[in-house]
Amino acid sequence: MPYRQQLLSKSVKTLAKLMGSSSGEGSGEQNQESGELEKFSQASDCFVTDYQDGEARAEVDEKKTNSEVILIVDDSPDNLLVLFSYLEEKGFKVLLAEDGESALQIAQSKTPDLILLDVLMPEIDGFETCRRLKAKPSTREIPVIFLTALSETVNKVQGFKLGGVDYITKPSEQEEVLIRIQTHLNLQRMRSTLSKQNQELKQRLDFEALVRRITDKLRDSLNESQILETATQELAQVLQLSSCQIELYDSQQITATIAYEHSITLPQCQGARRNIKDFPELYQQLLEKIPVQLVEKIPQFNPQEIQVNRLACPIFDDRGIIGNLWGLRPPTELFTTLEIELMQQVASHCAIAIRQARLYQASNQQVAQLAKLNQLKDDFLKTITHELKAPMSSIQLATQTMETLLTNQQNPHRSPIFKRVIKIFHESCQRQKQLIDDLLTLCYIDAKSKTVQLELINLNQWIPYVVQLHLTPVRNQQQQLTLDLAEEELQIAADPMMLERIVRELLHNACKYTPVNEIITIQTEANKSEISLRVINTGVEIPVEEQELIFNQFYRIPNNDPWKYGGTGLGLALVKKLAQILQATVDVESRNQRVIFCVRFPVVHHS
Repeated sequence: MPYRQQLLSKSVKTLAKLMGSSSGEGSGEQNQESGELEKFSQASDCFVTDYQDGEARAEVDEKKTNSEVILIVDDSPDNLLVLFSYLEEKGFKVLLAEDGESALQIAQSKTPDLILLDVLMPEIDGFETCRRLKAKPSTREIPVIFLTALSETVNKVQGFKLGGVDYITKPSEQEEVLIRIQTHLNLQRMRSTLSKQNQELKQRLDFEALVRRITDKLRDSLNESQILETATQELAQVLQLSSCQIELYDSQQITATIAYEHSITLPQCQGARRNIKDFPELYQQLLEKIPVQLVEKIPQFNPQEIQVNRLACPIFDDRGIIGNLWGLRPPTELFTTLEIELMQQVASHCAIAIRQARLYQASNQQVAQLAKLNQLKDDFLKTITHELKAPMSSIQLATQTMETLLTNQQNPHRSPIFKRVIKIFHESCQRQKQLIDDLLTLCYIDAKSKTVQLELINLNQWIPYVVQLHLTPVRNQQQQLTLDLAEEELQIAADPMMLERIVRELLHNACKYTPVNEIITIQTEANKSEISLRVINTGVEIPVEEQELIFNQFYRIPNNDPWKYGGTGLGLALVKKLAQILQATVDVESRNQRVIFCVRFPVVHHS
């Protein structure tokens, strides 16, 4: 009995030490089972983030033991005492059990590194105990060495079939027991290492296959949104992430926005934006293309202050950095080196795919722009062809008429037809000259802007003089032209020829679209910041959708030309270009059967 009490006392003390070091773990495991979000708890406080060699490592602040635990199961106190004392002297931690039931309970709770198991015991013998140990995943891999007395007749084959690794005959040499224990512990360590290596190799092969699959999907897509969706979903599934995000920098790298997110247990953050300057240490490393692993609070979880473990891998190529690929996990689940490598590879392929998608989008935009320009060119050529052909046809017809007059009449210059023919010649030549002038002005206006010399012009004195030169078409079309000039003297800095061309085009445009008996008004006005010159005509309106287009080159308002002037669509484009050269602006508004073109000049400050 004294031996029995001594053994039980020692065993209980050893067991209490081991249970004390892990009592917190058991309660933590129970808490984890209560729900997914409870994994993101303040258990992260035991993590210390450390940056070294460009990688982030997290260390768990937990006591570790290097001594291995041996569980001895024997119903003989004498045998227990002998082995207990000897193995403790050799540096092992020893647990004791006197029957199979106790052994199963201790093995389940403490997971010893090796079990010395007596074969012949009351109630549950060693073979049954071994069978139950091997039936449970948590104890299946523990090496079991059977203990048997020399006089006992046992079926050793049955023991090996049940999973035992060796037999020791009692009484045995202590050194033999030690060597056998060390041998099987070494074998177990090698098996564990080999299993771990095989698992890592399988994981690496799986990851390589994943990278190929993701790469194929990314390569097959030229849609940036689809690329982001594919990368985040695939990574979240394979790495079992709580959330996977891709954030993209703006062009100036001032902000980072979560462009796409695949979240399983965490709140959605898609569209959230961070200012880089608010997180200098974090983004300094990321902008230097260094992966970062850290524990960080999620703002949406406040005030609970629940945290997550984040891994960020920069998305970059030889042209620069685009953004970051983020993986989120509970704070106790670290990213392995292999997982970091996988995310880096996926980030690299994302960079290539995003560049290709953006290049493709830019190419499509260029193609659309080229198509638009090509359409404008075709329309221009059609218009120019028509405008060049019309006066030439008139000239050709007039020439034929003139030939007929010269052939059939003695004094053709006295014929009314002769005078009309001469008028056709003059009008056609003038129209042809005007078209050529417009084209030449439009072609060389940018070069001319570099040599223009501005002069001070008094608008109120200048406008009546210029208007006199353009009264003929107004009278011919029975329109009214009025002047509404400001009382004060208005001086602007302008080139007289360019200003005259602006007014002429606006007057021509007003005459072209103003019906009979309607009014064309030239108005001037000034305030502290600008001087306005307006050309207003009544009896017509320009639709809102057309107002945005009328200053484009070659554009003509359809079905709104009562006098059938035609035109090249260059007049208002010239007005806008000339106004810009004179540091002025031009705009249009139309309402209540009125059209108002307004040229706004900056006020000239006299020194």
